[in-house]
Amino acid sequence: MNQLDALKQFTTVVADTGDFRQLAQYQPQDATTNPSLILKAVQKPEYAPLLTQTMERHRKVALDEAMDRLIVRFGTEILQTIPGRVSTEVDARLSFDSEATLARGERLIALYKAEGIAPERVLIKVAATWEGIQAAGQLQQRGIDTNLTLLFSFCQAVACGQAQVKLISPFVGRIYDWYKKSAGTSWDEAARSGANDPGVQSVRQIYEYYKHYGIPTEVMGASFRNTGQILALAGCDLLTISPELLAQLATSDQPVQRALDPAHAKSADIPRVAYDEAQFRWALNEDAMATEKLAEGIRAFAADAIKLEKLMQAA
Repeated sequence: MNQLDALKQFTTVVADTGDFRQLAQYQPQDATTNPSLILKAVQKPEYAPLLTQTMERHRKVALDEAMDRLIVRFGTEILQTIPGRVSTEVDARLSFDSEATLARGERLIALYKAEGIAPERVLIKVAATWEGIQAAGQLQQRGIDTNLTLLFSFCQAVACGQAQVKLISPFVGRIYDWYKKSAGTSWDEAARSGANDPGVQSVRQIYEYYKHYGIPTEVMGASFRNTGQILALAGCDLLTISPELLAQLATSDQPVQRALDPAHAKSADIPRVAYDEAQFRWALNEDAMATEKLAEGIRAFAADAIKLEKLMQAA
């Protein structure tokens, strides 16, 4: 049995790509997309027609609606390849506007419904700002499941649990990147790998807190730099993995052992915490890594959304 098949015994494997033609060979349960992945895909010759067709059909609508239609087109194609759910992202430029995020999430679901896609097959992806988390909580109350992304800190995860969101995506690789860069020449790769990787440790803390207190929000580790980070989180509810790392797992037959276990979390001594808005903002402010990576991530997704809009206008 290869490592990918072994991992699937403990964890739901999700493909992190907009390249839906790659999906079938890895047989993931779910898939995730974001503006950066869609931007990468539409620049490939095999996907360019999707952009052209969408713009031809919807040239008269506002650009933001045309982009939502393009993203939903990709999501619809992906759902023909996988049995589970696709995550579809709200424009990152709305990350600090709860009402606009709520409206955009509802529109994305309406566009999927128009394509014959049931709402339970879609997760609306929202940046885990305070405003995004509150909007996600309202979407959940309206029967729309959400995936809170750009999640780097424990306080973000706690607030997401309080809002009863469906799923969170803590970013393992980007946490690792920050600590490695911060350490500079003193970074010891061997000592900070596997279970000692700072990104892995962050997800483990969140997973154990949720399982200890019976919080139903699903934990999906994301943004991996190597297979060691993935295997150190075997047993996490879900892991979203790039095609390149899926391929590495599929070609290795090294043993895979469960690393995260809800039974262990239940017996752990973990204090309960809660955050109101002021406490959340302070806790996030005190976490330099999370503050910087959240802002950086929003800026990067927004920049790619603008590049995608320019391609759409030129189509």
